[in-house]
Amino acid sequence: MQAAVMEESNATNIEQQPNALNNGQELVSSNEQPSSPTPVATPTSSTSGTSNATPAFSYDDLFPALPTNNSTNAPLGGNAGPAIARVTSSQKTQVLHVPMEERKSTESEKFGEGESKRICQQITKETGAQIEIVSGKNQSLTFLIKGKQSELLDARRKILMSFSTQASRQVNIPREHYRVILGKRGERLRELERLTSTRINIPHQGDESDVITIAGTKEGIERAEQEIRQLSAEQYKKSSDRTTVPKIYHPFIVGPYGENLNKLQEETGAKINVPPQQVQRDEIIISGEKDAVAAAKAKVEAIYKEMEKKCSTVSVEVAKPQHRYVIGPKGSTIAEILQLTGVSVEMPPNDSTLETITLRGPQVALGNALTVVYQKANSVKSVEINAPHWIHKYVIGRKGANMKQLEEDCPNVNVNCLENKIKLEGDPENVDKAVSYLNDIIRNYEENFTYEVMTVNPSYYKHIIGKAGANVNRLKDELKVNINIEEREGQNNIRIEGPKEGVRQAQLELQEKIDKLENEKSKDVIIDRRLHRSIIGAKGEKIREVKDRYRQVTITIPTPQENTDIVKLRGPKEDVDKCHKDLLKLVKEIQESSHIIEVPIFKQFHKFVIGKGGANIKKIRDETQTKIDLPAEGDTNEVIVITGKKENVLEAKERIQKIQNELSDIVTEEVQISPKYYNSIIGTGGKLISSIMEECGGVTIKFPNSDSKSDKVTIRGPKDDVEKAKAQLLELANERQQASFSVEVRAKQQHHKFLIGKNGASIRKIRDATGARIIFPSSEDSDKEAITIIGKEESVNKAKEQLEAIIKECDEVTEGEVIVDPKHHKHFVAKRGTILHRISEECGGVMISFPRAGTNSDKVTIKGAKECIEAAKQRIEETVADLEAQTTIEVVIPQRQHRTIMGARGFKVQQVTSEFDVQIKFPDRDATEPVDGLTNGVNGDGEATDGAEPAAEPVRQCDVIRITGRIEKCNAAKQALIDLIPIEEELNVPFDLHRTIIGPRGSKVRQFMSTYDVHVELPPSDLKSDIIKVSGTPARVAEAKEALEKMIEEYEADRADRELRSYVLQIEVDPEYHSKLIGRQGAVINKLRADHDVNISMPKRDDPNQRIISITGYQAKAETARDAILEIVGELQTLFREVIEIDTRIHSHIIGHRGRTIRKVIEDYKVDIKFPTAEEAQNNANAVTIIGKEEDVENAKEHLLSMAEDYERDYLENLPPSPQPQTVGAFLTAGAGSGSTGGGSSNANENGFIMKDAPWEKKQQAKNLTAPNTQSQEDFPLFAAGGGPVAATPITSVWGPKN
Repeated sequence: MQAAVMEESNATNIEQQPNALNNGQELVSSNEQPSSPTPVATPTSSTSGTSNATPAFSYDDLFPALPTNNSTNAPLGGNAGPAIARVTSSQKTQVLHVPMEERKSTESEKFGEGESKRICQQITKETGAQIEIVSGKNQSLTFLIKGKQSELLDARRKILMSFSTQASRQVNIPREHYRVILGKRGERLRELERLTSTRINIPHQGDESDVITIAGTKEGIERAEQEIRQLSAEQYKKSSDRTTVPKIYHPFIVGPYGENLNKLQEETGAKINVPPQQVQRDEIIISGEKDAVAAAKAKVEAIYKEMEKKCSTVSVEVAKPQHRYVIGPKGSTIAEILQLTGVSVEMPPNDSTLETITLRGPQVALGNALTVVYQKANSVKSVEINAPHWIHKYVIGRKGANMKQLEEDCPNVNVNCLENKIKLEGDPENVDKAVSYLNDIIRNYEENFTYEVMTVNPSYYKHIIGKAGANVNRLKDELKVNINIEEREGQNNIRIEGPKEGVRQAQLELQEKIDKLENEKSKDVIIDRRLHRSIIGAKGEKIREVKDRYRQVTITIPTPQENTDIVKLRGPKEDVDKCHKDLLKLVKEIQESSHIIEVPIFKQFHKFVIGKGGANIKKIRDETQTKIDLPAEGDTNEVIVITGKKENVLEAKERIQKIQNELSDIVTEEVQISPKYYNSIIGTGGKLISSIMEECGGVTIKFPNSDSKSDKVTIRGPKDDVEKAKAQLLELANERQQASFSVEVRAKQQHHKFLIGKNGASIRKIRDATGARIIFPSSEDSDKEAITIIGKEESVNKAKEQLEAIIKECDEVTEGEVIVDPKHHKHFVAKRGTILHRISEECGGVMISFPRAGTNSDKVTIKGAKECIEAAKQRIEETVADLEAQTTIEVVIPQRQHRTIMGARGFKVQQVTSEFDVQIKFPDRDATEPVDGLTNGVNGDGEATDGAEPAAEPVRQCDVIRITGRIEKCNAAKQALIDLIPIEEELNVPFDLHRTIIGPRGSKVRQFMSTYDVHVELPPSDLKSDIIKVSGTPARVAEAKEALEKMIEEYEADRADRELRSYVLQIEVDPEYHSKLIGRQGAVINKLRADHDVNISMPKRDDPNQRIISITGYQAKAETARDAILEIVGELQTLFREVIEIDTRIHSHIIGHRGRTIRKVIEDYKVDIKFPTAEEAQNNANAVTIIGKEEDVENAKEHLLSMAEDYERDYLENLPPSPQPQTVGAFLTAGAGSGSTGGGSSNANENGFIMKDAPWEKKQQAKNLTAPNTQSQEDFPLFAAGGGPVAATPITSVWGPKN
């Protein structure tokens, strides 16, 4: 048979055959011995004379020569070279040969072409390996494959499937063994296919066939069949069985601390899985070899039968809080009792209220066990001491001093501070001592210490505390008290604690300070911040004078960084008012002497203004009493600023300008430019004219005022610069003139408003469309009909056409008249003509003009389209008819309720006016004269108003509201006003709901009052009253009452739901499983919380019992979550656990960088892998524990051992041996030892360390030595093989002759 032949070689040509490498290493080890007569590990020392002489060591022994390089051109793997470490490359090369008779097709193809090339490219794309194909003369194919090992296997299998003829074979394997052949997620099957280059077809789960089909080359099929049958044979040897043992006998099978269970497993070799105590299941699972399983099952059942015959029970009542002392940490006490007495202790569930503990075991041992249980239950005593909460910190002591003393005197006593109580737990004798110790401390502080709470306005805090806490610190130091400021919701208190006398004095002093602060006054004075420096004065002289006059007033002037104008005064009221007046007077004086004017002076004349040594400027300052500021020397600004009184400033200005005029050729010229071009020449913000002035040497250009109507622009400055500026101005004016074509359009003055439109909308539309400017005549123009259009000729013509079209439409408007009695005119024009605007909008936008007041005319003019005029006439006449039929009635409502009836900004009364089309007039509030014939609660017709005040109260003019309109509408409006009279109702709302109604900082109650337009008054919190007062209009009060009742119902339902949700269930789970319950990044516990809608709390680090897990939620859901957790724990406890030995030096390699490698192994094999902790490493540092399903553990174990073996082979075995360090110190120690042995003298090494035959001692050779020659191959030999050629004449080495 001819089979496919594969040859393998390393891609880097470094890895050789193992035998050759071993032989090379043996040869090298013999050649590496130095020429010294003694080995390196035992250096030779020579002694002369007595044994006390200092030993001398050979230089060659201490510094042996390097191995000789016999051939510089020796091959890398040759025997003559030194041993080299094996270097493994991740890139491999394989040669695959397919003979002609095994090829699928023998069609002749050229190399690298056709279907073969396409198939190879496809395989390269799928696997990542590089493939080269060669066709032989005999039609055989040879493939060169390069890539990683996994890529080579995949590529080799695909090549054989594509180019080699395929055979197939069927193998009968029991279906229950399929899962082992498949492996986890089919990985073992895929690996088997890669290694054997075959395709293995396993029947699907629904197919009942037990035949596995293998397709591939004959050699690959045989290898695959062998592997499959071997896996199946291993499964025949394994077995699993179950036995049912009542739960009460499980402790005897497990034994104390698991001793019995471990012994059974060691004796039988089977794995015995007993359900944990929390899982109520009787079934015990045994797995392993068939014989081991049978033996283990027999022993388990024997223990059960024996204990069933021997066991008796006894029950004992123990208080529920003491149960945890019987259980012990992680159940250690129960295990201890079982170990001591052989009796099992059965505890009731944690969530049960039962206090009965059951003891089960041999009759003779029950009495002893009962005694031990009582001892454990009473081994801890719990006591509570009454102690006010404020004393707790004194009980603890400064930095816990008292607690530390208590811990020393009374060890193993746990102290917890509760609300107004202190709880102690521990050994009864120590607890009693601790109670006595703490009671003495508490009694001492209750007798000698006290506290006081003072309510203080928060604005006084800073004054009470003082600067940097000076006031409070002084009181603390002098009176030995503690002062704390408490700022809570609605409470602003100062708490004083300490000795009784000290607290009393501190309270008196603080109260005195508070009274003084309440008598003080604060006032803000607004002063321009630019004057602050002047108010302060030079070195603070001015403000110091003011402060000296008013010593009790604090004056706070803001710093320049605060950027505010407010100066704050604080002190006694009278002094603050007087200081305020003085400050304003000082500010007025400063303002009068702070007149500022800017004088532009050309830069070249500034030096003449200053004068020699500043003589000129000093003289002007002194004589005019002004401040004169000139720009800095490098500043381009030419303006001189003068500050002082107005008349003095003007005088200084004239004197400075006179200096400039006398020294320069300054000229002034006028240019004639039409005023209409001024704005365009000046530019936006004066930017254009400013650029011209700067460009022309800083000349001054002045335009006439708009009132002067002058067309002359003045230019002032040096002659040349003036001429240049003049030319630019005239050029600009000509440009503007060309763009100023204008025409006139005539339109009647009364039509102008239609042309302009509302807010200028119509005229703006024409401007935007054409770009022309349209100017309407002003009130001062004589021709009121001329409209001017300015702009470019084309734009002006377009605007003219549009305007003329609108004017034509306006000319077609007609005019009509309607007669309205002057007494009704006011009705139409009142409230800014609201009624007229409404009629105009309803009737097509007509213009309605009433005669001016005082003309006594009854003609109302209407302009617009004819049909619109008629509609407006009809609407006006209807309104007049309504006015004729109007009447006035009175309604009496007490004046104090008028504001409520009006509403915010009259909103409510405006609604009534608009809805019923009436006029409502409220009386003057100062009209307090009584009204005869009316009493409060009676309207103008003598009828009583509903809900009004009692009739005994007299009526005043300010109580009478008048309503004008049609009688039926007046009555409706009157009733509407009466309905607006507020009422007040009391509602019974549970006190604990008040906080919910108020909301954070009152936000909810404000929103409630705004929504329902009522006022809600809640009782003070200290009264704890359920009564809430709601005031407002009857309708609004009813709505608010209904809303509150609904809120109460929702609150009661929510409170009941909260109580149901607050059910707490606690379970005990071994902390070993806590991390699994939490999951990665909390995934498992978050899913449990979400699925069961509960809160699951894991124990904190400082919790005394780390086994307790709390579940909070509805009882049913909490119990479901508990079952789910216990199910997870049960599954974890049933997991297989195996410990393997891996060299501790390899652990870090297996873990990988930041745990990446081990994390991938854990994810791939679904197991948990634990490396030994620091404590565990002391017993066995090589132990690695794998936990998971038995099959997964086996797979992970194989993978880890494979990783360890590879790493050990590649790295650890090739490391050079680590001999004992041979340092100079080692030799000194050896020498010293020999000396002491001989004579015992301590001065054996007083002559120091002696070395002989060193290079520097060879005098005769030293003469010929020179500095090292780096070109010498002897002194600096090349590493490895292939060194350069050796010099023909050897160069004498500075290191001496070669050994």
